Amino acid sequence: MPFSSNHSFNSHSFSKPDIDQDEWVESVRKSIVEPDDEEINKIPVSIFAVPKILLATDPESYIPQQVALGPFHHWRPEVYDMQRYKLSSARRTQKQMNVSFERIVEIMKKNDEARIRACYHKFLDMSGDALIWMMAVDMSFLLEFLRVYAMKEQGRILKKVTSGMSHLVDSSGKKLSHMAILRDLVMVENQIPLFLVKTMLEAQCKQTANELTAEQTLKSMLMGLYHELSPFQEQELPDVDINDCDHLLDFLYHMTVPNNKELGIVEAEIDIENEDIVEIEGQEEESFANNSDVRRFMDVIWTIISKSNKGLIKVFKKIIFGKPVTLLMKLPWKILSSLPILKLLKEPIEHMVENFRGDGSKKSEHDGNDSKVPLIEEITIPSVTEMAKAGIFFSPVHGGIFDISFDEITSTLSLPIINLDVNTEVYLRNLVAYEACVAAGPLVVARYTELMNGIIDTEEDAKLLSEKGIVLNHLKSDKEVADLWNGMSKSVKLTKVAKMDKVIEDVNKRYSRTWRVKLSKFMKTYVFGSWKVLTLLAAVFMLLLTSLQSFCSVYSCARVFHQIPEIPGSEMGAE
Repeated sequence: MPFSSNHSFNSHSFSKPDIDQDEWVESVRKSIVEPDDEEINKIPVSIFAVPKILLATDPESYIPQQVALGPFHHWRPEVYDMQRYKLSSARRTQKQMNVSFERIVEIMKKNDEARIRACYHKFLDMSGDALIWMMAVDMSFLLEFLRVYAMKEQGRILKKVTSGMSHLVDSSGKKLSHMAILRDLVMVENQIPLFLVKTMLEAQCKQTANELTAEQTLKSMLMGLYHELSPFQEQELPDVDINDCDHLLDFLYHMTVPNNKELGIVEAEIDIENEDIVEIEGQEEESFANNSDVRRFMDVIWTIISKSNKGLIKVFKKIIFGKPVTLLMKLPWKILSSLPILKLLKEPIEHMVENFRGDGSKKSEHDGNDSKVPLIEEITIPSVTEMAKAGIFFSPVHGGIFDISFDEITSTLSLPIINLDVNTEVYLRNLVAYEACVAAGPLVVARYTELMNGIIDTEEDAKLLSEKGIVLNHLKSDKEVADLWNGMSKSVKLTKVAKMDKVIEDVNKRYSRTWRVKLSKFMKTYVFGSWKVLTLLAAVFMLLLTSLQSFCSVYSCARVFHQIPEIPGSEMGAE
């Protein structure tokens, strides 16, 4: 069921409809009075709630829509409808074990309840029996679903799906319900401790003739799931130990951002030059001047014109806004306004023209808007199209995030091939959210999304990367690709990752050596950056205007143009 826009953000987290106060008091008493277990206290929290700043950007990417796993979303009516299918899975699971399902629950309650509660960062105000039964049933459903990917990983095909799951699970993974469950499995708040899943699987493996151990079977399931969900195409995968992973999403994160132990390499440091990488919004390097500076200059010109002889202004309007002249100016104006140097002047000129056409009756609307704070921040790096124009090439790499590099000799930016489909955004968003909760070091996935957000601004950028074979687009259009990346980092804090920052720095250095950027810096520093130059231009313009006014006062220029018809409005400013 889709997430309702009027749904309160508070309702996404665990809430019990009718709390038994006596039971609540007893749970509080036990947690305070009973002695602490030192081993339990050492267990780090691993299952978090999504930070509200992220949740507000796109709730459907973080709140399960089809199935809830664990206590955070169990009681939500939208996903509780799946309970009948979970119970069916539990009944089938019981047939595969040599002990009763109830006995498994008793063992887990005795040995694992405290450890389970320690994994969740929120206080779970529910009884031990309810918590363990919930976990056991949810795990039965999860393992039955993951069985599809264990078969795929082992090179076998699941020919038949049990009738109770047939309309949910699809061995080919093409059903909408199957895809929705996949998205729910990777959500931060929808995780089950992996040690518990392994315990349940061990009870099942005892009854089967499967040669694989429970650990090997679980690793096979998770690897199959990773191949299904990961947008990258690594040729060499890290060796991740599932015993070091807290839950399913944690395993996927370790596969995406492996540590040195998992990569089998010796730790090495990458030195970045002392020059800082300044993080600002947009590409101000490419602007010759601030738009506001040019508009103020144009307003000065307009003030001079508006105080001139009204008859002369009327003559100018007849000449400039006459239909023959307007038609002749439309095409040249469209061409000129697209040139690099004049592109910046387009808006201020059109603004002045509007004032000129309206006899100054329209008040300038730019006052107070010059200092608007950008809604998002982007790393300082040119867009794909800007880099292409500057002679920078792009090369696809069959690898992951750490394979991003820039070759200064060939001016080639190498980016990992990424498959974009309906699951990619949810997968990446939840990796970013989980990383923000647990990572003590650099936020690697967040930095990658910031990089892609920085280089992809428009659908033209997305199209160019698709043509280069870097983005394999399975979405509806290139615009959806651009929107995906531009919306990804809206509420993620900027971070530093040494290797990627070195690539960004090298790209910016190469880009800054082009004549276009050098001219931009020159114009910004020595022309538009100096009010002396603008004042000189205004003075020259005023001198010419005064001379023309004096000439016309002697020779009666108005008589020459008095037959020019009045043409109301102008099409130039609207182009």
